[in-house]
Amino acid sequence: MLQHLSPDVRQYLLVTGNYWAFTLTDGALRMLVVLHFHQLGYSPLQVALLFLFYEIFGVITNLVGGWLGARIGLNRTMHIGLGLQVVALCMLLVPAAWLTLAWVMAAQALSGVAKDLNKMSAKSSIKLLLPDDQQGALFRWVAALTGSKNALKGVGFFLGGALLTLVGFAPAIASMAAMLALVWLLSLLLMRGDFGKASTAPKFRQVFSMSRAINRLSAARMFLFGARDVWFVVALPVFLSDVLRWDFWQVGGFMATWVIGYGLVQGLAPYFTSRRGAPVPDGRAALAWASVLAFVPALMAWLLVTGQDPQTVVIVGLAIFGVLFAINSSLHSYLIVSYAGRDGVSLDVGFYYMANAMGRLLGTLLSGWVYQGWGLAACLAVSALLIGMAALVSTRLPRRVSTAQ
Repeated sequence: MLQHLSPDVRQYLLVTGNYWAFTLTDGALRMLVVLHFHQLGYSPLQVALLFLFYEIFGVITNLVGGWLGARIGLNRTMHIGLGLQVVALCMLLVPAAWLTLAWVMAAQALSGVAKDLNKMSAKSSIKLLLPDDQQGALFRWVAALTGSKNALKGVGFFLGGALLTLVGFAPAIASMAAMLALVWLLSLLLMRGDFGKASTAPKFRQVFSMSRAINRLSAARMFLFGARDVWFVVALPVFLSDVLRWDFWQVGGFMATWVIGYGLVQGLAPYFTSRRGAPVPDGRAALAWASVLAFVPALMAWLLVTGQDPQTVVIVGLAIFGVLFAINSSLHSYLIVSYAGRDGVSLDVGFYYMANAMGRLLGTLLSGWVYQGWGLAACLAVSALLIGMAALVSTRLPRRVSTAQ
């Protein structure tokens, strides 16, 4: 079937398929690590520290990975990422006595490198398949990729919680490592060429963007994803398990449903943000949607502090937050691909996702620290503050989309 498609489309479908397979294991691994080590008695802050290197190395990888992709091609960076994730999973198959905080942090560091190499490769590929004058199609393609990825990550959350309940930690990790190793081997056989390689080898100093639009969008992205992860990474699963007394499969199922719904809304974002025939979104849209989003966690924090039913507040509030956050995220994902230069696109995309990883790092650390000290309401209040910062930065985004040179 693939042989009947054009070479570029066939190449992109293979990249996307690899990205989907990776995303499934990444989501499951996140849920397995949070729930398993919390069950072993780790505090919320210690659980957050397990992901510290994951996020730190995500920052480094996006910065270096964009340069690497421009030099050696996006196919090769994708394969490096898949291989590293298999190694990271295998590191967690050692005897239980070896699973110290330092060892798990090292495995998560390797997984963070792998994840961001894959993300950068997949997102950069879209820019090369469409001409610059097809901005509407570009928005739809980016939204579809981003939405489908997050929907699969949600499936991974459910899979992780279910596997931990049904077969335990080690068998779950082993099955995921075997599946991803098979995908990696098939990818090595089917993918060829130097897709995404820049026409001239970029110098390393070019990893830092000189575009004001990209720098401002990157700053807004950092605050936006810090606002999500300050409650999502550690605070929410621990709150559901400890305060609401949910079982592991219920925690995994709720977070999976949230992320799947979030991904579906991301895929439909073009239909929410622009009417047929209307101009594609620009900086004004990013500002408007961020301003609306900031209101939701602020209201949730107030409701929890005033003693409203926490289960209702969390379920309803986070459903609304998920819809609005998905639209914000999809807008940002489109704007970076649109702003990025065509030759060596991975440099601009890598810099932007470096800022994304910095936001996740900030949110992860705050999630464990703030929740342990002050609870979920405080995490939501910090979330509202960070979204407000994203909106403030968005006031300086370009009013019309244009391709960065």
